[in-house]
Amino acid sequence: MNRLREALNAADAVVIGAGAGLSTSAGFIYTGERFQQYFSDFADKYGFSDMYSGGFYPFSTQEEFWAYWSRYIFINRYTDAPKPVYDDLLALVRDKDYFVITTNVDHCFQKAGFDKKRLFYTQGDYGLFQCSEPCRQETFDNEDTIRQMMEQQKDMRIPSELLPVCPHCGRPLTMNLRSDDKFVEDEGWHRAAERYENFLRTRKNGRILFLELGVGYNTPVIIKYPFWRMTAANPRATYACVNYGEAVCPEEIADRSIVVNADIGEVLNALLDEAD
Repeated sequence: MNRLREALNAADAVVIGAGAGLSTSAGFIYTGERFQQYFSDFADKYGFSDMYSGGFYPFSTQEEFWAYWSRYIFINRYTDAPKPVYDDLLALVRDKDYFVITTNVDHCFQKAGFDKKRLFYTQGDYGLFQCSEPCRQETFDNEDTIRQMMEQQKDMRIPSELLPVCPHCGRPLTMNLRSDDKFVEDEGWHRAAERYENFLRTRKNGRILFLELGVGYNTPVIIKYPFWRMTAANPRATYACVNYGEAVCPEEIADRSIVVNADIGEVLNALLDEAD
């Protein structure tokens, strides 16, 4: 913890890489009590026991599919995280030169007040629709539609007239989530990618802290492996990994790495307490 605090204070720039473990620490848990609170009816009827499994259930109708997904998106995108983990992270880096790359799609960074021009959501956003084809690289805000689906669903079905369709080709809309080669990378996605690449390029030889939070091994090529490579390439860089149960680093950069096997929220809170 002392080394992590010193690295954060000494860094000229901080690159935050955030995975699912960060939102889990913030209380966005897809199992147990939270699942039962919002999806006990789905669990009884369809037999799945967590939100993640429900996302792959082969619902027989689109009305059922969107009843489930509108509820899922609403609680994981349009409600605040139960714990102030993202707020604590912002308090630690607000006055630093920072950038965030994340595989999370729950919008927690922006809800906490992070500068949207310093964020790169690589895998999409629960708050966006895209054409299922897709007929073009365009996304659509879904908040109004999702709220209507929530308000009007009955017996785990939404009214057919609320089924979202592409305004250009009439095909069904789907979530803007990277799951296959049909994922839409719209203009906003490309601008964010360019800002991230520019941030890395213009600071590549400086004192950078690569702060990895809750990143697992589902998609390590997006954050984890690049952070290792960039740390190895820059002798002034430090790699820090905070991850409950999966805090590791390669031997090649061990002398410039800090690994903390603990709950992210507790670590951030401790860093804030020391700062005060």
